[in-house]
Amino acid sequence: MRALAFGLTLVRHGETPYNKEGLLQGHAIDSALSEAGLQQAEAAGRYLKDVRFSRVFVSDMLQAVQTAESILKHNSSCLGLQMVRDPLLKEKMSSNLPSFGIAEGRKVKELKEMAEAAGQTFPGFTPPNGETQEQVKQRVQEFLEKMLQQVGSERCRDGGQDGPLETCPVEGKPDNGLRDVPVHVLVVTHGALMCVAVRYFVEELGCCVPQGCDKAYMFSLSPNTGVCWFILTVKEEQQRFVLSGIRCVFTMGEGRALPMTSRTLNLL
Repeated sequence: MRALAFGLTLVRHGETPYNKEGLLQGHAIDSALSEAGLQQAEAAGRYLKDVRFSRVFVSDMLQAVQTAESILKHNSSCLGLQMVRDPLLKEKMSSNLPSFGIAEGRKVKELKEMAEAAGQTFPGFTPPNGETQEQVKQRVQEFLEKMLQQVGSERCRDGGQDGPLETCPVEGKPDNGLRDVPVHVLVVTHGALMCVAVRYFVEELGCCVPQGCDKAYMFSLSPNTGVCWFILTVKEEQQRFVLSGIRCVFTMGEGRALPMTSRTLNLL
């Protein structure tokens, strides 16, 4: 097999009551979607209904599961597709302490004030007893490695062999630049983890970003049901699959797609 190229779509869950009130919600608070969040999840499902997903991974927290269920419900290519719930995709977490430490359940404004008092920037600041950005990145790395091996092994078993991709123009549509990708993975997760993942892809894995993309916006917190699209290239080396390239083909930060927020529901 020369190389395997596959699409990766990251989606943040819909709004929760804690999101609405501007409160910090890590893994210690497993909240369902709010009414607006349910509408956002429905809108995300309609928006992504024609994307042919072949694998679905989701955080095992309720708001992410509900969002994923809405996406799958609207997508005929996902009929019979198993949704894999993976705790590695949780929001900020800790083995025996609240994920945002002493800031869990408080207003985001308070965390920003803590960061300022400590002479650090937000959202990189970790409150006492909270999970660090480095710990979140380690979870991202572990999930990425597991996903690469699973997708690569399945594609190899199916006899897949992919050459260079002729990707379509980026137009702000749900299959942005990914119409010719034979394998497409959907991941539904959380805001803080998406921030860390996107920064890790760009700064450490050398992910190419769309022309004119504002990295500051790209690294900022995604809106609820915000979406990022990537193309990953994998090659087989010594009976394991290794990432050989990654490219971001679209982010909500480019201003050409509709973030699935309550402000845009009437446009979808």
